[in-house]
Amino acid sequence: MSRSVAVLVASVAALAMVLSKFIVPMESAETTVAEWFNAAAAIAFVLGGASLLKMNLLAISARGPGWGYSAVTLLAFLATLGVGLLKVGVAPSVAYPGHRMSGSTDAEGGALWWLYEYAMSPITGTLFAMLAFYVASAAFRAFRAKNAAAMFLLGTAFIVLLGRTYAGVVVTSWIPADMPWVSWLRLENLSAVIMSVFTTAGTRAMIIGIAIGVAATGIKIMIGLDRSYLGAGSGGGNG
Repeated sequence: MSRSVAVLVASVAALAMVLSKFIVPMESAETTVAEWFNAAAAIAFVLGGASLLKMNLLAISARGPGWGYSAVTLLAFLATLGVGLLKVGVAPSVAYPGHRMSGSTDAEGGALWWLYEYAMSPITGTLFAMLAFYVASAAFRAFRAKNAAAMFLLGTAFIVLLGRTYAGVVVTSWIPADMPWVSWLRLENLSAVIMSVFTTAGTRAMIIGIAIGVAATGIKIMIGLDRSYLGAGSGGGNG
């Protein structure tokens, strides 16, 4: 029964969002559904936090492999939650100077701002810097010229990468830049042509395909054929 109600709510909300774009009197339905979503998201955050506490506490108590990471995660979560709820270091707002809690939690100088600026941002930057090495390794394996398609991909990538550097400009600097019929052969121009013509065409094809897939999935959700968002045992799938 509860799953049927969830499917009905999802179908009605999705249908209201779609119709609000085509029927003028229903334009306010989009805002109403968005407000429902915000309320449901707030509840989901609470449930997600409780689940995080439960899973990490179980891992710590079991002393299994990697339980130290769970301890660090738990401490970071509780510390961030505490300074955010208590507004540690937050200055009062201009409208209510006598009330410290009236200030914004993400205002400069607060503890939550400090955690984001000096903990979260450096960690994110470090992860992206490490990710660059994995991308380079994957690109090296993908660009192995084992067949004609791989050779074509390798050549195109080489032209684009070299055309974005000063070395590429120097290599083809002997080609006259004032002659349109040959100037496109300069690496910087050839790289721009590849990015603006062929890459744009491929990207648009991918976006169109994604849009069709999203529309098909949305229709399946609205009519109740796809219930995968309800979790395991929902009786529906992506097929």
